[in-house]
Amino acid sequence: MKTLYISDLDGTLLDSTPNTSDYTNETINKLNADGFIISFATARSYTTAKKVTKGLDMTHPAVVHTGTFIVDKDGKILHKNTFSKSDSDYILDVVLSLGLNPIVYSLIDNKEQFSFIRNRLNKETLDFLSKRKDDPRTREIHTTESLYDGEVYYFTLIGDEDITKPLYEKLKNEFQCYFQQDMYSGDYWLEILPKNATKANAIKQLAEMLNCQKIVAFGDGINDVEMFKLSDECYAVENAVKDLKSIATAVIGSNLDDAVAQWLKENLKR
Repeated sequence: MKTLYISDLDGTLLDSTPNTSDYTNETINKLNADGFIISFATARSYTTAKKVTKGLDMTHPAVVHTGTFIVDKDGKILHKNTFSKSDSDYILDVVLSLGLNPIVYSLIDNKEQFSFIRNRLNKETLDFLSKRKDDPRTREIHTTESLYDGEVYYFTLIGDEDITKPLYEKLKNEFQCYFQQDMYSGDYWLEILPKNATKANAIKQLAEMLNCQKIVAFGDGINDVEMFKLSDECYAVENAVKDLKSIATAVIGSNLDDAVAQWLKENLKR
């Protein structure tokens, strides 16, 4: 029985830097070379995931943007779950009507872009963008109309809880919405994705693509719950949230101690 071993990145496979450690890189690279199928599923884009996993040989396709895309080692999109034009226009209309200013992620001319109007953004969003200065997806625009361009797949709003949470409450039953506090900055994030763009859906699609009959997952956050429910076995790291630990097959060590790589090394043998 072929098995897909799939891990979340931040708080799970990554250390505090945050990157995959040398130990994790060496362990997973060797196991993949030995014929095992080990990959990751993350809320990060391919661009930022590639940076923090630069020591990993991306042998198998990965899930990025919380299930929006399945990509290969070169970032080529193998499968996508994007908004319909009517849905993306509706969300943007609602966001703008509340006086909020998002970052809008779209496929434009078949390339990933994130669009924003700089002089309308709050400090928290500008702080986030300051860490993306060299990102090739950056698309600074000057008119609201340009936010509607392309095939939209993701909206990000960053700010105070009292600003972002009401929008979450308004849209959470219609779309895939994640509202949480960022573990690094402490800022509140609202992420809005298509209803079918979930880690669980994309992992199921990936397993079918790779002809895997069994799924073993690793995670730490509330957005890993559906991934755990889908999996045949699921392991929460020691630093995971209580809700995830409560449904896990077992709790392993901390992400700071390479717990996922250690579990893989101890349990995967030819």
